[in-house]
Amino acid sequence: MPPIRLIALSFAIIIVVGALLLTLPIASKDGNFTHPLDALFTSTSATCVTGLVLFDTFTKWTWFGQGVILMLIQLGGLGLVSFTSFFAFTVRRRAGIKELQLANEYISNGNLADVPQLFRLICIVTLAFETVGAVLLGIRFVPKYGLQGIWISIFLSVSAYCNAGFDILGMEGPFSNLTHYNDDPLVILTVSFLIIFGGLGFVVINDIVFMRKHGHILLHTRIVLLCTAILLVAGTVGLLAIEYNNPDTLGPMPFGEKLSASFFQSVSARTAGFNSIDLGSMREPGKLLLCALMFIGAAPGSTGGGIKVTTFVVLMMTVYSVMRGRDDTVVLHRRVDKKVVYKALSITILSGALTIFTFFVVFYCQRNLGVSAIDSLVESTSAFGTVGLSCGVTPDLAVGSKIAVIFTMFCGRVGPISLALAISARSKRSDAILPEGRIMVG
Repeated sequence: MPPIRLIALSFAIIIVVGALLLTLPIASKDGNFTHPLDALFTSTSATCVTGLVLFDTFTKWTWFGQGVILMLIQLGGLGLVSFTSFFAFTVRRRAGIKELQLANEYISNGNLADVPQLFRLICIVTLAFETVGAVLLGIRFVPKYGLQGIWISIFLSVSAYCNAGFDILGMEGPFSNLTHYNDDPLVILTVSFLIIFGGLGFVVINDIVFMRKHGHILLHTRIVLLCTAILLVAGTVGLLAIEYNNPDTLGPMPFGEKLSASFFQSVSARTAGFNSIDLGSMREPGKLLLCALMFIGAAPGSTGGGIKVTTFVVLMMTVYSVMRGRDDTVVLHRRVDKKVVYKALSITILSGALTIFTFFVVFYCQRNLGVSAIDSLVESTSAFGTVGLSCGVTPDLAVGSKIAVIFTMFCGRVGPISLALAISARSKRSDAILPEGRIMVG
């Protein structure tokens, strides 16, 4: 089985098993069976680290149900491939060429020789970040909620690092998320930095850790770090400017809280799905800015989604290079292979088409409930980008909308091109030499 197909299949298996567990009465606080479609939606959202929820996680699910969701988030964030590869590379200390190819495909790495070291680092760094995050969050939640605060801290830390956006703070109000913590730098900054590091990508983290050994960092790492910083600043400034005087969001807050909330939403929109303000009350330009950030997403080989920051940079630099009259795409004084440009263009077009399709389905199915076009666009973009931000549309989704969003979340996590290749039965073969055709464009 081709590695891409096996990766897609592993996510599908996790989703199905999670859905079966969530349908059981033991998973629901009302003691009843959960509708299979609702359980499948929740399982897909958790496994694809999206965060769109039909029910408030705390008020709907028991400790068992919350544990299943946390397990799905961890498996979905790192992937089943990560755990099996870690076993192969660490416990058995050997791996076949097929295992190496599978692991290499999953993390979008270019060098098979680096795969064993990279997967060991993935598991160690993940455990370290999630542990530190849980300890820091425990400083706030343990005094407030006692032993339950330990569970809350662990759940939020794993959810944040895996860019999932699930929370269990429903005791403070259903779907309240982190809206009560804009004035709490410990919670906001801890969750923000867990999201950022989880979205950088395992290749970037590996490159930074071993930078002294190599004496330099990869072009990929430089692009990811630079673009991440630019998007965070642009998102923060944009949201602050748009929502500054909005009485339903940032308006009543002191400047410090406004800046904190803007920064947090800029971070979260990069695929995490937490919110500290009422997204439904945001102005339309603010919602469009969130859609742009969600569509771009995080870095390749990370726990985040979207088309990925490197794809966005390659496209923008291709346009810039064409405007400068260059035949090749140039990024930071390096020429980019045309195959990379073609792949970036294909990913963007397929992702845009999928998002638009989901938008039309959601908007059509929810039209009787008065859901606006912009809120439907936020929902569909959030599903593709595996973000989880919603303007309150998710709990009222119709059956058709649920199915469309489930499919989009799965495509967003696996990748539209990867899913297409996984479904295709054709083997990879070299292209035949064909006569050149002339087409006028522009």
